[in-house]
Amino acid sequence: MDPADFYTGIVAEIYGPLKSFSQDPEPYAVFVQQAGLPALELGCGDGDPLLELRRRGLDVDGVDSSADMLERLRRRAGEQGVQVTVFHQRMEALSLPRRYGAIFLAGPTFTLLPDDATALAALRGIRAHLADGGTVLVPLFTPAPTPAEQIGVARTAVGPGGAELRVSVVAEQRDEVARTQTMLLRYERHHGSDSVIEDRPWTMHWYTRERFEELAATAGLAVTAVTDSGGKRVSDGADVLHFRLQAVCPPRRQG
Repeated sequence: MDPADFYTGIVAEIYGPLKSFSQDPEPYAVFVQQAGLPALELGCGDGDPLLELRRRGLDVDGVDSSADMLERLRRRAGEQGVQVTVFHQRMEALSLPRRYGAIFLAGPTFTLLPDDATALAALRGIRAHLADGGTVLVPLFTPAPTPAEQIGVARTAVGPGGAELRVSVVAEQRDEVARTQTMLLRYERHHGSDSVIEDRPWTMHWYTRERFEELAATAGLAVTAVTDSGGKRVSDGADVLHFRLQAVCPPRRQG
């Protein structure tokens, strides 16, 4: 499966009810106000925290590779009376009409890019859309292997009309050299005699601190800070790293 197509169909349909948490909008509101407007949220999904930022009057656009998730976002925006501008584009192929003082991901969505080459293309697109003096926020994490006792154990929720919704990890592969972890996720919707069950591979691609800094530099971006989610300095071996980047030069050519 193309990674950009993961959040479609049944996955997008039951994403909201099965979502284990929503991003706190406050750190991102602070970031975009400090870094400068307008702002852009990459991988905005179905609207958290983008809709809350727009409700506060902040000039923030969104972009996502899933048309189904953007449809959910627009529906939620309409229900909440929030006006929002979003674009259906891949992160690694950005072509937007304006540049931004703040570009950010709300959570480690960057790890869903499948390899270093795709990540570099995304960073080059970010650099091209960054206004002079602008700042980028990219949270990254190193996923832990799923404990054996959790394989096959479903997380459940009740959907529209009383449907039973389930998602579980049914298999997992991890490649330390390629820095990838692929989970086979099983999505289920059961409503009376009507059942839909679909398995989808979900790949996360992680980065060492040094490798991400190399990719950023190649894209013309310099790391200005590396912190935890609360803005505190972290050790090199931390599993969660929040990178702040600024433009330093045109992207370097490879060859």
